[in-house]
Amino acid sequence: MSSNHGLTLGHIPYLNCVPYFRYLAESGFSGTLVSGVPSKLNRLLQQGELDISPSSSFEYARNWQDYQLLPGYSISSLGKVHSVLLFSPVELAALDGEKIAITGESATSVNLLRIVLREFEGLRKITDEVPNQPVEELIRQGRPALLIGDRALHLADNLPDGIQVFDLGEIWYQRTGLPFVFALWMIRRSSLSRFSTELSDLSSQLQLSLDRVLGAPETAAVEAAEKSLLTPEKIVAYWRSIDYRLTPKHLEGLQLFFKLCVKHKLLEQEPALDFFRREI
Repeated sequence: MSSNHGLTLGHIPYLNCVPYFRYLAESGFSGTLVSGVPSKLNRLLQQGELDISPSSSFEYARNWQDYQLLPGYSISSLGKVHSVLLFSPVELAALDGEKIAITGESATSVNLLRIVLREFEGLRKITDEVPNQPVEELIRQGRPALLIGDRALHLADNLPDGIQVFDLGEIWYQRTGLPFVFALWMIRRSSLSRFSTELSDLSSQLQLSLDRVLGAPETAAVEAAEKSLLTPEKIVAYWRSIDYRLTPKHLEGLQLFFKLCVKHKLLEQEPALDFFRREI
């Protein structure tokens, strides 16, 4: 179980999460951070090893009875997301019958890919798998593959000859006119009563960190560039392309995604959206 000495918080070490975490401690957060890729954090959250985490919106849909959502915050796109990319030697319509390599790091991105190809492109013979070798190698060999996060950003900057890039956030927005919500801040129901005050505080702490990074991003971008293959300028542009809000329009996009996942038998049922109510 999670710690009794403060919140245990999941931390995704991707560039898109830096604005939430860079100044979190300075904003008053004193709990424990546990780092991992989205799929690992999904598992830890489900097992009760975390109290709250930014986590795959698909994980929420799969196990929503175990969670509440922190209102107002997400990792979303309104158009291009730049870091959830399908690399392909051919147009999307020519992918029927192909097996697409995926990294297995994010359930949301994989299921968005399936929706894009099945619902929007009408493809019926698409399969995907996590290969035994790095996805980047397969892309360089001319195989279609999905990459997410910092690896996607880097490969798009160093694109192999003959490979096209399809931004799944952009395709979703073109087809629906709605934001796409990749990640939500999910709270385990079993942590609600023990940490009600800390969860209320966390909401304002996240906002303080976001405002500080996005208001003057250069310092955080220079730091992030030391661990990244991207320049500080590209990191700032990337942060500015991400939508960290969770508005009614975002929820409309989220519910459409869940509805399409049910239609294509990726989910058994549409989840209810249940929100944590802050203490006044």
